[in-house]
Amino acid sequence: MSQEPRTYFLFLFLFLSHGVASHRVPDSRQDLHPLLQKMAEEIIDGSYLNALLDLIQFQSSHGWTADLSHRILAYLNSRNVAFTIPSLQAAVEHHLEQRLYQPQKLLEDLRETDAQQFCTAMKCLLEDKKDLLELEDIVIDLGEIRKQALQSPGVNRSLFLITLERCFQVLNSLECVEILGRVLRGSSGSLLQPDIAEKLPRDLREDAFKNLSAVFKDLYDQTSAHSQRALYSWMTGILQTSSKATDDSVSWVSAENLWILGRYMVHLSFEEIVKISPLEIGLFISYDNATKLLDTVYDITPELAQAFLERISSSSFDMRNTSTIHRLGLLVCFYDDLDLLDAAVAQVLLHQMIKCSHLRGFQAGVQQMWKLSRWEGKLQNLETPEKAVTAFFHFTLLPPSGHFSIAWYTGVHISDRNPLFLQLQLKADLLDIAMENQTLNETLGSLSDAVVGLTHSQLESLSPEAVHGAMSTLNQVSGWTKSQVIILSAKYLAHEKVPSFYNVSQMGVLLAGIGTQAFYGMDCRDLLQVLRSTVSLHVSDLSPAQKQGVLSKMIEAGDTTSGIVEIQGAFFKEVSLFDLRREPGFNTTVLKEKELRRSQALFLYELLSKSTRRPEELLSPSSPGSLVLFSSTGQLVKGVTCSHIDAMSADSFLTHFHYFENNLSLLSPYQVNCLAWKYWEVSRSSMPPFLLTALPARYLASVPASQCVPFLISLGKSQLDSLVLDSHKKNSVLRKVQQCLDNFIADEYAVDIVGKLLCHLPAAVLHRGVSTPAWATALHGLRDCPDLSPEQKAAVRLRLLEQHGLPQNWTAETTKDLGPFLVLFSADELSSVATKFPDILQQTASKTAGTMPPQEFLWVVFDSVRNNSEKSPSSAPSPGCHGVIAPSSGDIFKLAEANACWAPQDLLCMEEQTFIRSVELLGAVRGFSLPQLMTLKEKALQVWDMPSYWKEYHITSLGRIALALNECELQQLDLSSIDTVASLSRQTEWTLGQAKSILQGFLEDSGYSIQDLKSFHLVGLGTALCTMNVTEISLIKISEFRVVVARIGTLLCSTRVLAEFKRKAEVVFGDPTKWSSSVLQELGTIAAGLTKEELQMLDKDLMPYFQPSAIKCLPDEIFKELSMEQIASLGPENAAAVTPAQRRQLSMLQLQSLQRALDGANTRSWLDTPPSASPTWTPSSGSPPGGPVTWGPWLGCPLLVLLHKTVW
Repeated sequence: MSQEPRTYFLFLFLFLSHGVASHRVPDSRQDLHPLLQKMAEEIIDGSYLNALLDLIQFQSSHGWTADLSHRILAYLNSRNVAFTIPSLQAAVEHHLEQRLYQPQKLLEDLRETDAQQFCTAMKCLLEDKKDLLELEDIVIDLGEIRKQALQSPGVNRSLFLITLERCFQVLNSLECVEILGRVLRGSSGSLLQPDIAEKLPRDLREDAFKNLSAVFKDLYDQTSAHSQRALYSWMTGILQTSSKATDDSVSWVSAENLWILGRYMVHLSFEEIVKISPLEIGLFISYDNATKLLDTVYDITPELAQAFLERISSSSFDMRNTSTIHRLGLLVCFYDDLDLLDAAVAQVLLHQMIKCSHLRGFQAGVQQMWKLSRWEGKLQNLETPEKAVTAFFHFTLLPPSGHFSIAWYTGVHISDRNPLFLQLQLKADLLDIAMENQTLNETLGSLSDAVVGLTHSQLESLSPEAVHGAMSTLNQVSGWTKSQVIILSAKYLAHEKVPSFYNVSQMGVLLAGIGTQAFYGMDCRDLLQVLRSTVSLHVSDLSPAQKQGVLSKMIEAGDTTSGIVEIQGAFFKEVSLFDLRREPGFNTTVLKEKELRRSQALFLYELLSKSTRRPEELLSPSSPGSLVLFSSTGQLVKGVTCSHIDAMSADSFLTHFHYFENNLSLLSPYQVNCLAWKYWEVSRSSMPPFLLTALPARYLASVPASQCVPFLISLGKSQLDSLVLDSHKKNSVLRKVQQCLDNFIADEYAVDIVGKLLCHLPAAVLHRGVSTPAWATALHGLRDCPDLSPEQKAAVRLRLLEQHGLPQNWTAETTKDLGPFLVLFSADELSSVATKFPDILQQTASKTAGTMPPQEFLWVVFDSVRNNSEKSPSSAPSPGCHGVIAPSSGDIFKLAEANACWAPQDLLCMEEQTFIRSVELLGAVRGFSLPQLMTLKEKALQVWDMPSYWKEYHITSLGRIALALNECELQQLDLSSIDTVASLSRQTEWTLGQAKSILQGFLEDSGYSIQDLKSFHLVGLGTALCTMNVTEISLIKISEFRVVVARIGTLLCSTRVLAEFKRKAEVVFGDPTKWSSSVLQELGTIAAGLTKEELQMLDKDLMPYFQPSAIKCLPDEIFKELSMEQIASLGPENAAAVTPAQRRQLSMLQLQSLQRALDGANTRSWLDTPPSASPTWTPSSGSPPGGPVTWGPWLGCPLLVLLHKTVW
């Protein structure tokens, strides 16, 4: 069996055996270099790593001759060491594996090396140019060693620690810093715990110190708050020591020191900043790269930012000069020198403030910032839109006096002093200046991202000419809502009259506001040019209906292939299987940089494999005739079937396996199962251990204790939830994991090794089974766990209380570091956090948008925001609202998902302007109950009048609030635009009656009959299609249906509707009994419309290619008619999709078949071991008789890699 190239774990025995049979053994000590004698003694002592380092050192300064291997072997024999090649091989493999799997031992070995050996080891990590060590016909790949060592769990920790301990004593400090940088950048910040700062050298050369500080700056965002503070202390300790300052009155903070600190400058105290000399701060600002640095201080506080601005102002720089303003970076967000500022400078400031959206606290984008006004009521009586917008910006967040003052500012609660609120004040004043004596139409293009604060009515008041003239600004502003985009795009196109390539290419982020019908009405050549231009970067913002409108026009124009070629990225997934199938001469080059649906990949791999001598070469970017374009995305791997995998020769499979492994996230559980069986068949001794989880649970018993570490490493790099879908099987896997760990994580190395498995460890292990030294590293990993069980969450909470004490005693750094875990605590426990650190609590809440945090946590956030906001009732309350403290737009923005805590009465008493500015935020709240949604709908009726008056942007802005519209109200809406309907279709909770009203409303308002519907209409209608009757479905044109089958196949319609769609699919794809795997996959839920007879006639090998959603939609009485063979062939994913109701209908034998599918049993019975037998390993042909069976090669990270120079 050959591989390309063949990789070995062994090293010395290969060259020692070279030519032994044909040469006379020379005198054992004759002319043997002392370093080689030392190496041989280390082999005798079992110090193989030391021997390797001596070998590398020898080769670096001496030429290697063929007779040296014989002299070394003779030397070993003269010492009465009975080494044979096989026994040496086994000893070396065992030693190297132990150092790989137990990196603590590697640390010990490196500590025991002599200075020259250690220097050699460090040089191997450092050097890039000479990656290959050549010894006659043996090549040691040092580059691969370095790469894999830095990527191996635990090994980088050992390298980091030993570098800190010894490197600075034997190597140049610059080289040591470079090694530390390489190790740290591969660790995602997990190695930078607070105690590491104590181990950092304090006597570094200046250039080495600067380089190491640069490494810490690069890892700033990945570093915990405690670690940031510790590293800051280390940096400032060195800077202060080297400072020329002689007393406390002179600041040690020089221009150069500020540059060295970089992002860590935000940790300077207010007192340290105000002492910086004007000369030094002026010198700092004059640096060409100062702006780049200041653009990164995302977490600076208002106090520190204004202190820096004051210092800059005291230097020779003119704060009114536009050049100075451009140098301020994010400090511009706190600019406060507004006295006598002219309009031109105000406009420059506004333009620079686009970058302020990057400040911490702006998670929801700039647009939401403008929704925080406590003065919305003041706008209602102003006559013109221009006056209204000016007044809104001016009054936003001003104190009761209407004037900003330091006295007022210092009296405001901390949550009202964060950067977000101060930007509102600053922008309000700047807009006042910038718009002086001018209308909104005149100044629109110079207002920068402040324009996202305009309401629907203010945007409607703009002239098409003004929008056209300001497009160069509008098209790059972030934070627009969908409804704003709709209005602005309509204004722009109203000026342009007819959409063309030129005007569409100017729209940038506003591209998504073009209607589907407008896209379809464009000239095909213009559309092609649009897709080739930079505006195509925004195609991902289009709705499915809009994408289908573009695609329809392009393919309708004639040459399907020429249209497909221009479609890039995820947009290509909209191309129908029908369109792919009707191109017999499909050219592989059109697939460059395209994402594929699984049905597309199945078809394309099968098609392309017919024209390739070895189909597996399609996966290899280096093979002749291969698809180089797949090397970047690996998308075609989705289409490899079990039959393709089975057809590979053993050598070809092993050679190409890493292409599967590198794209594991793209593979289905069934594909992984097929790979596992293939590997078991051809090379079980070198099988990647994670593949064992895809086999029946009993195969885990074949993992011996000696192989636990590689098993844990392999599985820890994978997503267990994707590999194992059956809960019983997952429990078996986790029992094996616990057995390997002995229910205890002893240190940080164990955390490194378990990797992602940490998220699946039982609550008892998390609570009592993680040692104190390992806890900080484990907590770093637990932050990324997406779905901890209630028991796991309770265990983590208890452990946090034990480690950090009660929340009332936490510092700001502790609270920041534990932010993701605040949701685990009770209301009583969080009350002190809400009082001391409301900003941190609210920032945590803002990150929960789109999720469903615990109600208790949401109530704490709700109370915190309400307690810190204005509580004055409206001066002119609505009937029934006397004494009610209604929500403000500021409250709504800060609450995020906690808005679900408002009482319906509170929502009803909301002021109109608050509703207008907050409606889209409210429409995105997942936790609103039906009574709350009904109340918000009533509010919409109050503000916008009857539904018949609502425009597309009104309807789009409602989000989930639209679910409260009854059938009569839905019928009143203007649904003539498919884009309006598509916005409603994004909601998935419609009743059948509501969905039917949407369908009928569209047909009536648009004037279309069902037979007139285009493919993009079908896509836009979405769930409303499920309300069609048999007659209506039959009227849909086949030519339109066939290109959106995949989209319709995502709908969860009734069996009756799915059966009718299936009949239409027969017209497109032929007899169901002849459908291919790609067709079944394309159909999605439509395949659930198959009759009992059709289902029974399907080949069992097609069963894995049903989508899981289709399996769930199969009626219970039809599902039970599947044969045992068909059920056993479902594959793990589809078997897991079987519903309890379907399961109850199955016989005992069918249930056994279902369990086989869940377990990943091989449907080819001759390869599967009977349940009563225990699977066993068989040594590979490369292992010596009686030698250990190793799993080394799969891991790809040996301490030494040797390659034959022969080309296989």
